[in-house]
Amino acid sequence: MKPIVHTLLAGTAGAILALTLPTAVNAARGNETWRELDTLMDVFLKVREAYVDQVDDRKLIEGAINGMLASLDPHSSYLDARASQNMRTQTDGEYGGLGLTVSSEDGAVRVVSPTDETPAARAGIKAGDFITHIDDELIFGSTLNEAVDRMRGTPGTSIKLTVVRPGESKPLTFKLTREVIKVRPVRWEAKGNVGVIRIASFNRQTGEATRQAVAELSKKLGPDAAGYVIDLRSNPGGLLDQAIEVTDTFLERGEIVSQRGRTKEDIERYYARSDDLTGGKPIVVLVDEGSASAAEIVAGALQDQKRAIVLGQRTFGKGSVQTLIPLGPETGLRLTTARYYTPAGRSVQEAGIDPDIQVPQLTDASRADRPRLREADLRNHLIAEKKADDKLIEEDGKPDPRFRMTAEELKKQGITDFQLDYAVKLVSRLGARPVAPAQVAATTR
Repeated sequence: MKPIVHTLLAGTAGAILALTLPTAVNAARGNETWRELDTLMDVFLKVREAYVDQVDDRKLIEGAINGMLASLDPHSSYLDARASQNMRTQTDGEYGGLGLTVSSEDGAVRVVSPTDETPAARAGIKAGDFITHIDDELIFGSTLNEAVDRMRGTPGTSIKLTVVRPGESKPLTFKLTREVIKVRPVRWEAKGNVGVIRIASFNRQTGEATRQAVAELSKKLGPDAAGYVIDLRSNPGGLLDQAIEVTDTFLERGEIVSQRGRTKEDIERYYARSDDLTGGKPIVVLVDEGSASAAEIVAGALQDQKRAIVLGQRTFGKGSVQTLIPLGPETGLRLTTARYYTPAGRSVQEAGIDPDIQVPQLTDASRADRPRLREADLRNHLIAEKKADDKLIEEDGKPDPRFRMTAEELKKQGITDFQLDYAVKLVSRLGARPVAPAQVAATTR
């Protein structure tokens, strides 16, 4: 059976009346869109015919797609077969290379963060470094995928990176050997009576590894455990479901995060569903300007639910959700489809998460010279829908007497990570076991 089609006859007065205003507006927009698409095709044909060198059609089309997505925000992109494979590699957590998370900034390759226990981290490459040469060949202007492909490779092979570091007068050179990078998303250790859980990334293993870390530390520390430090510094983020799993490890109940799309009705909320595996022990969450996305979800949720004290520096401020949309067997689209909000309704976009206690990393002697790049500094970043409320207490600009020691002075005291040392001592004080009531009564007359 053919569908019933209602046809408007152009020559009748009834047809003109039936063409309502919204329909007319939509038709006008449609016509304008088609004219713009005609312009795009005209440019494609002119380049194809008249450009000085012969250009592959596929390259031109992919360039047009990439340009379209780049005009939206820094995190939407087209995934060709190579980029799709790189994405799967990152989320699966194993590849051959150096252990660097990098981004593209005005044609330059910038280090977002080195992965713990990898050639890049051991060599001393830092967040904020700019990679200018690979094996003495200038890479400025290359695509990010091309740079990543050159840094990855067969384990055991060598590579030379030239790096420009803000604050350094000369470029730095690093000679590295590629390894099989097995991204270990979670590491843990006991420092006295405090359990320290370092979460470096949010891949498919992070939630389970976090639960295992809590179980192992609880067993090792026993009832005398003072509490836990969750270290999310320089964590670039990753999978949303893993951020929810990690947060759920430390919450009994309550909202973890909400994501909101284009319309008011397009809202999804995620809640804690399991028990707090720490038994309510005190928690301090460590963050810095490299803590982004999924790391900010965890920090914001535990802060809003009054479950943890957040300590360190203001986070990166990436409060958007990217959805992977398949386009073909090997290609896809990474598209920003929503903003996410903390349980208290705060948008992390641009503003980031402000720590409850601001603690600088005093053991990093070059911290003052290194610029702090955040989401708000990126071109075409999403604008936050809600601005943070003005602070009730203004900064007076005076140096905090707690943070006057130099890196050299701290080193003499055996402190190589001031923020972590501060966090561990804070948890130890918070978790100090109170005197039993019977003992108090015995000493009271």
